[in-house]
Amino acid sequence: MNLQRLFQMQDTLDKRIESEHNLEGVPLLQKKILSLQVELGELANETRCFKFWSTKAPSSDDVILEEYVDCLHFILSIGIEKSFEDITLNTKYITCELSQQFLNLYINISDFINCSSIDSYLNIFQNFLSLGKNLGFSEEDIENAYLYKNNINHERQDNGY
Repeated sequence: MNLQRLFQMQDTLDKRIESEHNLEGVPLLQKKILSLQVELGELANETRCFKFWSTKAPSSDDVILEEYVDCLHFILSIGIEKSFEDITLNTKYITCELSQQFLNLYINISDFINCSSIDSYLNIFQNFLSLGKNLGFSEEDIENAYLYKNNINHERQDNGY
């Protein structure tokens, strides 16, 4: 996965949104963190991994991947906000039950809120990529879906989203 390309694309989108919505200089980190938490909940909802009371199947892989990439947009944006773009991620993935992976990510995000260090950011990103692997997505799947959704996000801005 070409992280530098993804960070650059996200930076372009972020700057566009900030400019077009008169948000230059406005602190957005807390809003981005909350957005990540909300998107992560939407992702969990589509996987239905925690719905032990239901026999309904998870959403399609396409829907789950789109929600996953929505989270990635905010993870990248948070990294940009904190100047953490120059990172190298570990290729060792952690595998555990999906519900536990979601809970771990919420814990990682909480840790980041308390200490917005590069290490706490890397924990979020690494565990997020582990979640993607556990969901069955390759790095190529994720990158392609990000590119597609980034274009949609620009189109949304074109149309006053």
